[in-house]
Amino acid sequence: MKRSPLVVIFTTVFIDLVGFGIVIPVLPFYAEGTRFNATPRTVGLLFASYSVMQLIFAPVLGRLSDKYGRRPVLLVSIIGTGIGFLILGFATTLWMLFAGRILDGITGGNISTAQAYIADITTKEERAKGMGLIGAAFGLGFVFGPAIGGILSRWGVAVPFLFAAVLCFANAVLLYFTLPETVTRDHPARVSAAGGRGFAQLIKSLKDPRLGFVLTIYFLFIVAFSIMTTSFSLFTMFRFGYDAQHTGYLFAYVGILAVIIQGGLIGHLVKRFGELPLVIVGALLFAGSLFAVPFVGPEKGGLLALLIGGGLFSIGNSLSAPSLTSLASKTAGRSEQGSVLGVTQSVASLARAVGPALAAFMIHSAIAYRGADGETHFMSDHSLFVTFWAGSAIMCLALALAVYFARAHSADYSDGGVAEPA
Repeated sequence: MKRSPLVVIFTTVFIDLVGFGIVIPVLPFYAEGTRFNATPRTVGLLFASYSVMQLIFAPVLGRLSDKYGRRPVLLVSIIGTGIGFLILGFATTLWMLFAGRILDGITGGNISTAQAYIADITTKEERAKGMGLIGAAFGLGFVFGPAIGGILSRWGVAVPFLFAAVLCFANAVLLYFTLPETVTRDHPARVSAAGGRGFAQLIKSLKDPRLGFVLTIYFLFIVAFSIMTTSFSLFTMFRFGYDAQHTGYLFAYVGILAVIIQGGLIGHLVKRFGELPLVIVGALLFAGSLFAVPFVGPEKGGLLALLIGGGLFSIGNSLSAPSLTSLASKTAGRSEQGSVLGVTQSVASLARAVGPALAAFMIHSAIAYRGADGETHFMSDHSLFVTFWAGSAIMCLALALAVYFARAHSADYSDGGVAEPA
C-alpha cells in the first residue's frame, strides 16, 4: 500500500519537472520570435513570474491540502499546470505567455503537497528516503525535460508545450484513479483546520528555532546551488570552449548522480548516519568543490577534473537537500505538515530567485559581447573566481550553521524524530 502511492507521487513530481525542463530551452526562442517580439528582459520576467507565483502560492496550496486533503489539491494543481501549458502552446499575444507562466507557477507549487503526502505515509525513520524520491524526480526531470523540449521543437516551437500539457492531463487521470487520500476526517491537519487553529499553529511552528535553522540552511544551500547552475555554463564556455550541447551532457551527468543518491542511497545513509551528519558532509563537499572548480581548465585537470568537481556539486547537494526537507517535516507536527512544507518550498523558490541575481551581479562582464565603446569584451578569470568563491563562502556559512545546529539539537533527532508539537 505504501509503495504504490509513492510511485504515483514520484510520477507527479517527475512530470512537473519534465514540464519545467521543457520550458528552459524553448521559451526564450518562442518568446523572442516574430510573433511576440519579446526582449531578453521580458523573457527574464517570464521566467521570474513562475518563481514568484511559486513563492507566494506554495504555502497556500500546502495549507489547503491540510484542510481539504492532499488528493484534491494535487489533482486541481496538475490540471491547472496542464491548462497553463495549453495557454503557452496556443498563445497569440505576449500577455497570454505571461498568463500561462503565472498559472503554471500558481499550480506548480504542489511539490509541497507531494512532500506532505510522503510525510503522511512514511515513518520518521523512513522520511528522508521518501523525500529523496522528490529529489530523484527533480534530477530525472532536469535530465529529460530540456532534451525533450529540444527534440520536439523541431516540429514547431509550440509542440513541446502541447506535449507537456498532455503529460499533465495523463498524470491527472493516473492520480484520480490510483492515489488514495491520506488526510482522513480524524487526521490532525484536518481537525486543526476545522477548528480554525491552523494558521496559529503554523506561526507557532515557524517560531521553533529548530525549524528556523533548518530553513536558513536550506535557503543557503539552494542559493549556492543556483549560483553554480547559473555560472557553470558560462564557465565551461569560457574556460573549455564548450557549446550548449556539451554543457548539457555535463548537467545530465550531474542529474544522474542526483537520481542515484536521492532515489536509491539516501534512505540507507540516513538509517546509518542520520540526517544532520549528511547535511554537514554535503555542505563540506559542496563548499570545497565550489572553491576548487575555478582552478580547473584544459591544462589543469581537464575534463576529468571537471567531472569530479561537477560530481561533488551533485553529491553534496543530493546528500543535504532531502535530509533538510526531512528535518523540516520532523520538526513540524502532523497538523501542519502541508503548511510547513509549503513554506519550505517558498524558501526554495526565493533562493532560486536570489542565487541567479547574485551570480548576474558578480559576473560583471559577459562572454564575447560588444560594449558601448564598440569593443568586444570577454568574461574574466576574476569574475569566475569571485562568483564561485561567493558560492563557496555561502556554503561555508551553511556548514557552520549545520555544525552548530547538530551540536545543539542532535539529541532531538536521535530517536528518528522529535516530539509532536502540542
